[in-house]
Amino acid sequence: MKKSRKKRNQRRIGYNQLGMVAIALIVFVLLVGLVIQSNTLKGRLDVYSTKAASLQEQIQAEKDRTEEIDGLKKHMQTDEYAEEIAREKLGLVKENEIVFEEEK
Repeated sequence: MKKSRKKRNQRRIGYNQLGMVAIALIVFVLLVGLVIQSNTLKGRLDVYSTKAASLQEQIQAEKDRTEEIDGLKKHMQTDEYAEEIAREKLGLVKENEIVFEEEK
């Protein structure tokens, strides 16, 4: 009877050790997977951060362009602009104004 108990205890110890090794292997595999996934996510984060910075620059450029267009729009509504266009495009002059042209 003592021998059978001893054998059972040895089997239990063997199974326990095998179970612990199996659990350790599973934990190791999970940790390796976690590290790989973490590195992949870091790479994606870098790519998305770069894209976000690029998009912010584009947004700022468009805001600057919008301000410039608004300024031009205000200028186009002035009498000075109308006078400039009349002089440049239509060749109009003010009263008592003498026009000098270059010889070509």
